[in-house]
Amino acid sequence: MTLPINLLARIGGYTVKKHLSGQKYPLVLMLEPLLRCNLACPGCGKIDYPDAILNQRLSVQQCMDAIDECGAPAVSIAGGEPLLHRDMPKIVEGYIAKKKFVILCTNALLLKKKIDDYKPSTFFTWSIHLDGDKGMHDHAVDQDGTYEVAIEAIEMAKAKGFRVQVNCTVFDGADPERLASFFDEMEKRGVEITISPGYSYERAADQEHFLTRERTKNFFRDVFRRGDGGRKWSFTNSPLFLDFLAGNQTYECTPWSMPLRTVFGWQKPCYLVGEGYVDTFAELMEGTNWDDYGVGKYEKCSNCMVHCGFEGTAATDAIRNPLKMFTVGRKGVRTEGPMAPDIDISNARKAEDVHSTHVERELERIKNADPEGYKRVQRAA
Repeated sequence: MTLPINLLARIGGYTVKKHLSGQKYPLVLMLEPLLRCNLACPGCGKIDYPDAILNQRLSVQQCMDAIDECGAPAVSIAGGEPLLHRDMPKIVEGYIAKKKFVILCTNALLLKKKIDDYKPSTFFTWSIHLDGDKGMHDHAVDQDGTYEVAIEAIEMAKAKGFRVQVNCTVFDGADPERLASFFDEMEKRGVEITISPGYSYERAADQEHFLTRERTKNFFRDVFRRGDGGRKWSFTNSPLFLDFLAGNQTYECTPWSMPLRTVFGWQKPCYLVGEGYVDTFAELMEGTNWDDYGVGKYEKCSNCMVHCGFEGTAATDAIRNPLKMFTVGRKGVRTEGPMAPDIDISNARKAEDVHSTHVERELERIKNADPEGYKRVQRAA
């Protein structure tokens, strides 16, 4: 990752210090200050809620409290579409004032209108949602024309002096050659890539096009093979995470490394699996039975290889084995030969369907807090 040296040193120093303490610690705060979006992607499970919940927003103070509670050196702001939040410029400014590295994720549909509300900073990056080339991306978000809007937004943001990356989620059925060509295009544009396989959210409309672990590994080997082991392209992901995607590392996830604060509270146990919510970060860390979750432990986790669960593991491995990290970075990801043993998932406990319980509880809270407002939303729906 080509972050400025002072920022890399800040994040690296935090990580090493926390690792040496032997305690569980977050690397990145995942923040969802709203769930409302101006797209309806079939693979997204974040927007399938009643309007009363989609109308909820975290306040600026709640967002500041979240980073203070967890202490992470970085925050990734997603949603929903965060540019729909009217206080988003204040939230970003508040985090930068605290010297936190801010990644603001957006589908870019509103970026042309909103970009002048933000200023370039060492501590700030636009992360544009772009799931491959025009055909791949427009299909993934189920709306024609979004690819061109995103490309225009990338060029505009770069011209204004902002640091820009793209966030690319890969689903089953993607073509390795086309994805590699898309990476070539991003490299020509001087844009880094955050890559991750998709995760099958319980409420996602499309449950058929998520990669299994075996397909994920073979797919990424095929992609990286076309790019000199991945060295041809610039990724924000760590070399060891990319090596994991290609089946060369046996990793368990580190679910607390990227905790999620959403309109419901702090999500247990992780950004991807919603098994309950608590009011404070301390409750999340101390009240979650972490041994109940993860690949081989819980059915919902069986096919997960997503960066927010495994980048923390890769970071810990890099601290323990820096030579391995530098070797992969220098030589590239191995795309031939045997894969590392995978985790046995045959004894994973069965999944529990708890989503509706969370929704009912939140709707009851909203109704009690603002009965008239709740009635208005219900009538409008």
